[in-house]
Amino acid sequence: MSVKRALISVSDKTGIVEFAKELSKLGVEIISTGGTATMLQKEGVDVIGISEVTGFPEILDGRLKTLDPHIHGGLLAVRDDEKHMQQIGEHNITPIDLVVVNLYPFKETISKPDVEFAEAIENIDIGGPTMLRSAAKNHKFVGVVVDAADYGKVVAELKEGGALSDETKRKLAAKVFRHTAAYDALISQYLTAQVGEEMAETYTVTFEKVQDLRYGENPHQAAAFYREPLAGTGNIATAKQLHGKELSYNNINDGNAALNIVKEFDQPAVVAVKHTNPCGVGIGETIYAAFRKAYESDPVSIFGGIIAANRPIDKQTALELKEIFLEIIMAPSFTDEALEILKEKKNLRLLELGEVVRKEKGDWKLASVEGGVLIQTEDTKRITAADLEVVTDRKPTDAEVEQMLFGWNVVKHVKSNAIVLVKDSSTVGVGAGQMNRVGSARIAIEQAGEKAKGSILASDAFFPMPDTLEEAAKAGITAIIQPGGSIRDEDSIKAANEHGIAMVFTKVRHFKH
Repeated sequence: MSVKRALISVSDKTGIVEFAKELSKLGVEIISTGGTATMLQKEGVDVIGISEVTGFPEILDGRLKTLDPHIHGGLLAVRDDEKHMQQIGEHNITPIDLVVVNLYPFKETISKPDVEFAEAIENIDIGGPTMLRSAAKNHKFVGVVVDAADYGKVVAELKEGGALSDETKRKLAAKVFRHTAAYDALISQYLTAQVGEEMAETYTVTFEKVQDLRYGENPHQAAAFYREPLAGTGNIATAKQLHGKELSYNNINDGNAALNIVKEFDQPAVVAVKHTNPCGVGIGETIYAAFRKAYESDPVSIFGGIIAANRPIDKQTALELKEIFLEIIMAPSFTDEALEILKEKKNLRLLELGEVVRKEKGDWKLASVEGGVLIQTEDTKRITAADLEVVTDRKPTDAEVEQMLFGWNVVKHVKSNAIVLVKDSSTVGVGAGQMNRVGSARIAIEQAGEKAKGSILASDAFFPMPDTLEEAAKAGITAIIQPGGSIRDEDSIKAANEHGIAMVFTKVRHFKH
């Protein structure tokens, strides 16, 4: 079916003048509204005003202009239904064959830090989504365009055959419903947040595609990367890639893990990650000092890993990073000298994060399960020295408390069951993901070797029995930080007292499954 009449009403006017001119050249009659009509007329495009079609003026500051039978009858009429065509004829309704609409900038409006609630509400589009949905429902007969990226394809197809193919109209209709669903999801999220409601009866979210990925965790799995519409800065989704190969699924997952850990620290910090677990974490007076500590934590496992820093990468640090095989280096920024050095490695991915700030309040975290999704707030619980309960005869020294808190910030990001040994503001042993806690402790102690002596042990959850503490005592560990809360806490406290180990409880656990 040929396109004889089009309705154009857009907030984002990118490319619309050129598109409208091409439609006019093809003999398409154009209806338009408000600012779009004014713009097109100014550019020499013949336009019929919406009020000429409806016989009713635009009112309520433009809130009401297209919600009219002369518009929606022209969109919804089934062209091969004799009764439909007879009815619109009786009411002097002319069919509309093409709708070109994009919506009020709701996302851009609520992205502004100082946006007023009333302004957000005014940017909820009503007529636009209604026209899109009407046209998309009747896509067998009506073409509908919501994305300026499709203008060229539509014009080319109309020039070639005078009409849009059924396949094209169906694809465009599907895009419309994706678009309006995402638009409504943002409005739903915004209003739900405004009233402070959590765990509502339905949960609707939307994400925007960043890129297709070569594959998922393994080559036989398909994958793509999407981000939240209001993702902000300082995260993997909005990081700027300065150099290197395209990111992979595992790169993004590991990079996110590294970034979450490095955000725990106010001091200069560097984190090395393999398979989402930290293999080296260090803090220091400078980013170079922090890097040296992270590297020396485990110079074997860092090979092929991900590095995240919370300070700019300088020349000194870059010179040493260059000598290691790494997948990604992420930092707030890179000095010009550091970039020049690191870009010598062709495939090394360099990501500029912008400001890296610790989260004081977590977002919602989603975990897919078959047939559903689990939702929880992020684990942003912060523990300070004042929160620690000393449960042993020997109190930890100030230096031990400092290391306890460092270890506690790391262990929360290690796969449960998790044990982390720290010394001199760096990790020296990490035991992750074991089926029992003493197994994780033995792995961490073995990895630490001689460095275990005089170190601090952090555990993400309580000790169900004193066997982990006994292993710690044999390794020369001097202090332990753990949540407490086991019915056998007294057994562990007794063992700690027998070995002169200082132990504190946080009363907070950090399971990470």
